[in-house]
Amino acid sequence: MTAELHTLTGAYALDAVSDVERAGFERHLGECAACRQEVAELRATGARLGAADTVPPPPELRLLVLADVARTRQLPPKVPVARKLSRAKTWQLRTALFGAAAAAVLAVAVGVQTSTTVARPVDSVLSAPDASAVQGVGQGTATLVVSRSRNQAVLLASGLPALDAAHAYQVWLIGPDGAHSAGLMQPEAPGQMRPMLADLPPGTDRIGITVEPAGGSAGPTTPAVSRISLT
Repeated sequence: MTAELHTLTGAYALDAVSDVERAGFERHLGECAACRQEVAELRATGARLGAADTVPPPPELRLLVLADVARTRQLPPKVPVARKLSRAKTWQLRTALFGAAAAAVLAVAVGVQTSTTVARPVDSVLSAPDASAVQGVGQGTATLVVSRSRNQAVLLASGLPALDAAHAYQVWLIGPDGAHSAGLMQPEAPGQMRPMLADLPPGTDRIGITVEPAGGSAGPTTPAVSRISLT
């Protein structure tokens, strides 16, 4: 029974035990310095997580998470129903649940949020078997998820300097025959651009983002503020 009580530290720290279990475990705490120390550390960790500031996730995290979601089987395989768990297994399960709960709190603390509704063309690129992410260089943060099998890519940029109403960020697909416009980026939130889907013409080996007049330009007129190499 003492060995089983040792596994209750996580559940006790989360106040996830019954009154009977609490009474028995608190008697055990009076005799077990190791468990007292573990409970104190778990409660301190929980307090730090609860007080953590919410931090917006980096834009590339949303793309990578959505890509993984698209590849992950949503329903578990059928397995035989297990018989009633032994008491030891029950304590182990509660400890595992504590770990899962702590991970969930951490996810909330760092502000990891993903949308369950994604435009179908964007989702098809993110879920492509050959999808890969490439980081850009330059101002802000630019991430390109590329699917060569579909000849398409999804671009997400954040942290670019704010522009006045007379200017916009324009994306260029660059290859041996020059630069072709992929369109203007649209703000989604302060400091963050809306995900942009682009077809990749054969031979495209670079992506560039430039500052252009609000209506766009036929060709780049300023140096690229961000560049992504596909080679």
